[in-house]
Amino acid sequence: MQTYNRFPITVAKGKGSYVWDTDGCRFLDFTAGIATCNLGHVPQAVKEAVSSQLEELWHCSNLYHIDAQEKLAALLTEYSCLDQVFFCNSGAEANEAAIKLVRLFSTERSNIVTFRQSFHGRTMATLSATGQGKIQTGFAPLLKGFTYFPYNDRVSLARLKVEQPAAVMLELVQGEGGVIPAEQDWIDELVQICTDLQILLVIDEVQTGMGRTGSLFAYQQYGLEPDIITLAKGLGSGFPIGAMLAKKGIAQAFQPGSHGSTFGGNPLAATAGLATVTELVHSPVIQNGAEKSMLLITYLKQLKQEFPQIKTIRGRGLLIGMEVADVPAGEIVQAAIQEKLLILTAGPSVIRLLPPLTITEDDILLFIKKFRSVLTHVFS
Repeated sequence: MQTYNRFPITVAKGKGSYVWDTDGCRFLDFTAGIATCNLGHVPQAVKEAVSSQLEELWHCSNLYHIDAQEKLAALLTEYSCLDQVFFCNSGAEANEAAIKLVRLFSTERSNIVTFRQSFHGRTMATLSATGQGKIQTGFAPLLKGFTYFPYNDRVSLARLKVEQPAAVMLELVQGEGGVIPAEQDWIDELVQICTDLQILLVIDEVQTGMGRTGSLFAYQQYGLEPDIITLAKGLGSGFPIGAMLAKKGIAQAFQPGSHGSTFGGNPLAATAGLATVTELVHSPVIQNGAEKSMLLITYLKQLKQEFPQIKTIRGRGLLIGMEVADVPAGEIVQAAIQEKLLILTAGPSVIRLLPPLTITEDDILLFIKKFRSVLTHVFS
């Protein structure tokens, strides 16, 4: 169906920071499957774990215990401030589960505050939660119970004291909305209000989690403890898996029959997730990503001096946005393909860079060489 404006490339193979098309051409991949292949393409540890699991068991119902799933849940709760995990297949499903849990737990309140330019998924509930009209167009009537506040706006937070919603749901870096990080002062005030009024705090870590922003979870950089977080993308190195984590007292609102998933956390997906998270927490890969982020931003700032059309460079870790003028961001993405370079947009005027956390200095130098050539062509 015509749901994607596909680029003229058929990807056949990937390894590390590179992919190859069916003609054998190599591309430097600064998309990582949209923040999914955080360990690079076909990471060895995940490959070995999944290959072994393929010989044993592919699927069984969640009516039975699944060893890899329980080990993955234990690892996620050990390295977070949350206590229990529900596994599903995607970020949208993880956010859907979070919305359902909020409503079950908050029996006297149901409204959830989200933010303009947010993105939480494409199911009916999650697109209703998303604060972007272009995502919602044509799908009316939307699910009721969502109010959209301006992002990073401290004045509007006073409305929380009046409306007292069941929960506040947000991304700490708005990815699809333009790579906009939350301001610390704004977050501090928001968290204090939520604490004082017993409003649940739900952090959507689908894109920011699994080391993408320089720590395992983005919330860890803001000095807060969410009540619920959602994960997907980088959780399984490309295998479809999502997760919703919650504190125990909240998670107990889910009882047998409240929610479920046929494929969520099945042996293959859970094995991929377990190998991925083990690698993230027991190797220096997150530290490498944080260090390489600083190096990449240093070079990008040099490009900004060369090209005045680059207005701002922002983000956290290896979730980087570059706002450009004069030429649509999409035109730059198309030109990059000609240089065998894969990058993304985040709205009409923002370039989004999402290299794997395993990126090397040589990868960055090659990227700068290719990207300089792209910008010279586009802005000439």
